[in-house]
Amino acid sequence: MTVDLEADYRPTEDEPFMNDRQREYFRRKLLSWKEDILKESRETLLNLQEENQNHPDFADRASSETDRSIELRARDRQRKLIAKIDAALERIEDGSYGYCEETGEPISVKRLDARPIATLSLEAQEAHERREKVYRDD
Repeated sequence: MTVDLEADYRPTEDEPFMNDRQREYFRRKLLSWKEDILKESRETLLNLQEENQNHPDFADRASSETDRSIELRARDRQRKLIAKIDAALERIEDGSYGYCEETGEPISVKRLDARPIATLSLEAQEAHERREKVYRDD
């Protein structure tokens, strides 16, 4: 099903939750985010291939290796982020997108707009972080 969205459409709390327009809005937002990440990854690979040269100076070589290591860690985080984006896209398809995994309650549209891969409502996320902190402090 194709849903037309105006270019300036933003979901609001005043409309029915996860209606066709909201689902399409978040689907497009997630796909755009994923494409941006993939584009950055392709550029990084090209840069790493181009920079694959021997530096005669040890300091230059060390600096280059440090930069490469940082870049690869960032790409690994983005790979994990793509998995979360794909999972969110699957939830849009199966109708569970936008609902808290712990409580089943709707996640606020404002939260989803800021963090479209969110799986917990703000309250559930805060409770989760408090529990995590308690275990971490022990």
